[in-house]
Amino acid sequence: MDTGRILVVCTGNVCRSPLVERLLQQGLDERWGPGAFEVRSAGTGALVDHPMDERAAGVLGALGGSHEGFRARRLAGPMVEEADLVLTATRDHRAAVVRTVPRAMKRVFTVRELAAIVAGLPDEELPTADDPVERLRELAALATGHRGRRRPARPDDHDVVDPYRRSDDVYATMRDQVEAAVPHLLHALAPRR
Repeated sequence: MDTGRILVVCTGNVCRSPLVERLLQQGLDERWGPGAFEVRSAGTGALVDHPMDERAAGVLGALGGSHEGFRARRLAGPMVEEADLVLTATRDHRAAVVRTVPRAMKRVFTVRELAAIVAGLPDEELPTADDPVERLRELAALATGHRGRRRPARPDDHDVVDPYRRSDDVYATMRDQVEAAVPHLLHALAPRR
């Protein structure tokens, strides 16, 4: 069984993408066991080698995750090429990933976009492969086929707000957006018994 690789992308790689990275990794490890999936993150304008933002780390801790050992990385083409699925904080990040590696377009989604797609599908339509890599490929193909079928009320409804150096209310909005999306992603990737 090959390791399924997920890359999460935001701007500084200190708030949104590490939050999603750590929550997804924890949830996938609980469902599949450690090593089945590797979730990493990077930033288009990363604060390279910085730890997770203190308030974002607090959000992660409140959601049951750990920021220990995290260090920010700058997005690079090989990271995208190695990933079976790329999740981004915003539509602008999605566009930046596709500009970096154009052939990745069919496996790049915003976190909230992919969550909305899978939330709207019955369980019998969700991926069923037992191999993590195949599961991610099935999910990307399924989501690509459904992309754009149901438009959000506002385009930025597919984005996760950037809280960096902003008020506690914005951190709370980020938390709410991520906390609402991640369970749908984990459900779509959960082993089928």
